[in-house]
Amino acid sequence: MRTVACIVQEGFAPFEFGVACEAFGLDRSEDGIEPFDFRIVTAEPGPVASNLGFSVNVEHDLSFAETADIVVVSTQPKSAWRRVDTRVARVIRDAAERGAWLLSVCSGAFVLAASGVLDGRRATTHWLYADTMARMYPQIDVDPDVLYVQDGRIITSAGTAAGLDACLHLLRQELGAEAANRIARRMVVAPQREGGQAQFILKPLPESAGLSLAPVADWALENLHRDLTVELLAGRAHMSPRTFARRFKADYGTTPAAWLGRQRIIQAQRLLERTEWGLDRIADECGFGSAAVLRQNFARVLGTTPTAYRARFACRDEPSPATTAA
Repeated sequence: MRTVACIVQEGFAPFEFGVACEAFGLDRSEDGIEPFDFRIVTAEPGPVASNLGFSVNVEHDLSFAETADIVVVSTQPKSAWRRVDTRVARVIRDAAERGAWLLSVCSGAFVLAASGVLDGRRATTHWLYADTMARMYPQIDVDPDVLYVQDGRIITSAGTAAGLDACLHLLRQELGAEAANRIARRMVVAPQREGGQAQFILKPLPESAGLSLAPVADWALENLHRDLTVELLAGRAHMSPRTFARRFKADYGTTPAAWLGRQRIIQAQRLLERTEWGLDRIADECGFGSAAVLRQNFARVLGTTPTAYRARFACRDEPSPATTAA
């Protein structure tokens, strides 16, 4: 059983803390998902005050985090950004050295930064605090525009809902795409928002326009095997290609090509997990055209091969429409 330690400190934000509890703390055995051994830890067990006037009683000290597979760091108030508890900093450095996952939500990135594990790495935090982090830690490549960043086995995320995106991103790597999608469905959230999407999405078109691109996106997901050009998608949206591309970027925070590329990878992950199809067939089904292109995209995005991914996450014992498709 994988172990997850969530570190909380005085002044934590309840929502961001709850994101970690929701993602890793619930027993989802009924959904066929292996549970985590999840524990909330702190330097001094006992009541830990939130930033909203109530406390949680934390029973575990940091010793559990010293051997955890995943260490999650919740938010930290501004007053504590420069004085991280030395005991917490040591646990974080040790986790990085032994190759455990480290994940911070929102201003929790300041705890990682103060611990020294982000030096020379790319990272993010809430856009309101990104300039402050860049000034405090010039040795960190701070990206203020993205939802989350993975650099090695360290994941930093922007504020609030972006923390959930980061958790699902980690879950997808630990449990596979199908399990992560099931968790997302239970949460009633989108199964994947790419980390490179903008933290906040501008709406240059008036709301009165009333033109949702969701039907076009849904159609694209059902037709990933096709050559989905901007011109084709724009035609289905009854827009010019330029207007469609601008509107898509405004609504989804990324370009149509980048979005489609990520959706094709996700579909390939699911087919590798749930079918025995060969790589050529999966490549055709997902719109990659050839097994070679599929391998290239897997290596670039996931840092592994389709064969290695299937060996780790295959779940062929589960019924799936894909296994019986023509």
